[in-house]
Amino acid sequence: MKQFITFIFFASILVFSSCRKDFSTELSTGNLSFSKDTVFLDTVFSQIGSSTYTLKVYNKSNTDIRIPTISLADNDDSGYRLNVDGTPGKYFEDVPILAKDSIFIFIETTIDYSQVTDPLYEDQILFDTGENQQDVKLITLVQDAHFLYPNKVNEVIETLVVDGEETNIRGRYLTDEELTFTNDKPYVIYGYMMVGTEQNDSKTLTIEAGANVHFHSNSGLYVNQNASLHINGTQNIEGQEQTEVILQGDRLEPLYEDVPGQWGNIVLLPNAIDNHINYTTIKNGTIGLISQGIQSIATPVLEIKNTQIYNNSLFGILGIHTNIKASNLVINNSGISDFSAMVGGAYNFTHCTFANSWRTGRSTANIWLLDHNEVIKREEDELVTADFYELNFTNCIISGSANIELELEQKGDTNFDYNFNNNIIQFDDHNNTYTGIAFYDFTDTNHYNNNIINGEPDFKDPNTNNLIIGEDSEANAQANAAGTSLVPLDINGVSRSNPADLGAYEHVVFEE
Repeated sequence: MKQFITFIFFASILVFSSCRKDFSTELSTGNLSFSKDTVFLDTVFSQIGSSTYTLKVYNKSNTDIRIPTISLADNDDSGYRLNVDGTPGKYFEDVPILAKDSIFIFIETTIDYSQVTDPLYEDQILFDTGENQQDVKLITLVQDAHFLYPNKVNEVIETLVVDGEETNIRGRYLTDEELTFTNDKPYVIYGYMMVGTEQNDSKTLTIEAGANVHFHSNSGLYVNQNASLHINGTQNIEGQEQTEVILQGDRLEPLYEDVPGQWGNIVLLPNAIDNHINYTTIKNGTIGLISQGIQSIATPVLEIKNTQIYNNSLFGILGIHTNIKASNLVINNSGISDFSAMVGGAYNFTHCTFANSWRTGRSTANIWLLDHNEVIKREEDELVTADFYELNFTNCIISGSANIELELEQKGDTNFDYNFNNNIIQFDDHNNTYTGIAFYDFTDTNHYNNNIINGEPDFKDPNTNNLIIGEDSEANAQANAAGTSLVPLDINGVSRSNPADLGAYEHVVFEE
């Protein structure tokens, strides 16, 4: 018992000693070390907060010290904010650091472009004063932008009227003066901007070549009935300024370069008309594009060409009883499917590449085609089915990280007119789950012709969305000439050979 009491006594001393905050310290003498001498905070938009950056401050001496002051050179006028070992502020006194120990300083910024004379905004963190003063520089590039956001009336943020009904979607209609997005500076959108009017007037949003459009979280674009979206990007020329159009989130830091789900969707509402997208990159959203409704089999609701859609947390493109015509389209890295058509419609894809390299497991195929609405219907809705009037995939690559990357579902007494001609189709049914199902009879020449089942595309690097194919690709020289005649140049502007390669790219020889 005596030994036990002695143990408790010394253990108590140890615990209380380790928890003491008032340890004896000496003043710093200017011998601090830092994890970096300059903290570069990546580019931010005016008035949008940055990510949090970290600076580590070391006391490499054998003595416990305290730093008399830590402050920002611009004091309270600084656009930077600090957090020193858990305490926020811009000025700190008597900050202790144990011998051979360190502290963390976390740094953020929000800068008003109109208040700076140089887009390269700078400040310093000052440690101590006088002859012992040390400093770490802070540098941020600030970009100006056109900001579009919902109006606020009596502290209530405006919401959209969709199909005649008030919604809780924060947003507003674009004014006539806002219906052309130029490339003079980026556009940053908060909430959902609607093309059109409550009266369903005919309006067109034109996005010019070289424009950059950034969406904040839970933001996107709606195109109302009788309205149109024209995205007029052109092919980038190496060594020249960007001329394609890029739509993505509003976080510019490299950490967010390929993060899915940063913003919402681009939505073509039923009876939106004459929508065109060319040479555009759409990335890091929830669903890249949603197209709803169909006017006729002969007239596409959306014609999309030479476009890349990457890193969307649900779908690349979702069609709901609509009409889409696509060529030189590349989609990769979608949480559910690169392309899904629900409740029928009309779809024509020529020389397109679908290569879903989503890293976590997917329970659905990369190309998912349904004649019904069971996936998207509300609980009180009845099951709705509709015909596939046209469903044509020609000279495409359908690939991905799952064994089965093509799925067709029919739940109604509908016409299901599907044709796959000259494609690579990944369909590794090693468990014979689909044996005997007519949809997957690849010998049925009424629906399948000259397809390569489980062929090797030989992509350069699908994990980084580099889907050009190499000289070992089984897609090489396998294209249908009639399909190629409709799309004689690949997405890079290269003339297609005769016979051409499948997918959006003509192959290249990869460098070692």
